[in-house]
Amino acid sequence: MLGTKLSAGDFSISNLGKPEKNSPLIKEKELFVKETQKITYYADIEEISSFIKQGKDLPCFEMAGPRKKIFFASEKINCAIVTCGGLCPGINDVIRAIVYESYSRYKVKKVYGFRYGYQGMVEKNHIKPIVFNTDMVNEIHEKGGTMLGSSRGSQSKEDMVDYLQELKISVLFAVGGDGTLRGASDIAAKIKERNLDISVIGIPKTIDNDISYIEQTFGFETAVEEARAVIKSAHIESKGAENGVGLVKLMGRDSGFIAAQATLANADVNFCLIPEVPFTLKGKNGLFPLLKKRLIKRKHAVIVVAEGAGQDLIEKEPELIKERTTDASGNILYKDIGVFLKNKITLYFKDNGFPATIKYIDPSYIIRSKPANANDSVFCLQIGQNAVHAGMAGKTDMLISYWNHNYTHVPIKLATSRRKMINPEERLWKTVLSMTD
Repeated sequence: MLGTKLSAGDFSISNLGKPEKNSPLIKEKELFVKETQKITYYADIEEISSFIKQGKDLPCFEMAGPRKKIFFASEKINCAIVTCGGLCPGINDVIRAIVYESYSRYKVKKVYGFRYGYQGMVEKNHIKPIVFNTDMVNEIHEKGGTMLGSSRGSQSKEDMVDYLQELKISVLFAVGGDGTLRGASDIAAKIKERNLDISVIGIPKTIDNDISYIEQTFGFETAVEEARAVIKSAHIESKGAENGVGLVKLMGRDSGFIAAQATLANADVNFCLIPEVPFTLKGKNGLFPLLKKRLIKRKHAVIVVAEGAGQDLIEKEPELIKERTTDASGNILYKDIGVFLKNKITLYFKDNGFPATIKYIDPSYIIRSKPANANDSVFCLQIGQNAVHAGMAGKTDMLISYWNHNYTHVPIKLATSRRKMINPEERLWKTVLSMTD
């Protein structure tokens, strides 16, 4: 929902200056985007009416795409790419798209690749950057992972901007999740403080699909497709033994989009557990009695659980919580809900003298390292191209989004202001409930 706190100004994009140079794409008869072209952000017609009645401008996204006038003399500048955080299908596709668009169409001098995330952007860490050419990236989209490597955690913004200056970088493309994007915004702020002409363009990478003001992030569709195959295997395993239970843990720290969509894609899932909807183990509506009822009726069951679900249940087990740890980016490392449920379900049926076989599958790293499927590859290509268009136009402190069938520009601050999560009262979750028992 829009809410009363959002205004049109929240969607405004920062620029390094007025774009006055002719784009080299003019001779290609490119379909250019005008600054006046906008995509309305809204939840429903009532909210649009409310803004109109109040005489307020509608919150709108700036449309992504090539501009006829650009800020940089593209043939004289260097660009750079950095990839951070966990792996996700499609990162190499994005790298390839940026390299090809920068060299082949905008004729930039060099495209650097910083290795191992923000660590590679600090010169004293002695991680030499790659200097790309198109041959180097020709086939990388056929492989999973990132050819640049990745890491988590922040680095000195002063040191990173120093290195950008030393390498004469004019456009930095930062590929990563909300932590990476916040870091990119901090870099942009430091650049502005020094009054430098360096554009910072974010490319949202989160397999969990949990960044706000973006309908879908790259890699999500591939993840759902791969998860669907895993759930199918779990279903077959569950039917292979009397009272068989196939338990699958999928990605989703705080948002259960992969678990929910994979559940709908299979229609063989009986219980879908996500972070947004608390659940209990015992009692009338607890997982254990409902699972037992299902097994008595059908002799098999499939459970899908997102990695961030049920953390409150594990917290109630003092012996399982020795200390709360975080990763290098400051994210809380959640306890393994999959192993927890496997052990608890096994113990429950044993204590009740009810024979059951539990088959537990955790395919997370297998899914994360897959190459992008066809649709995600197309998606990544267009995201990468639009990122280059934005950088050349002098846009900064923003990311490339996808909204209502259009690629758009979103301020990083707005996109990272809240986490996108499933609303249990809306259609997606209601459909999941209708398809499970």
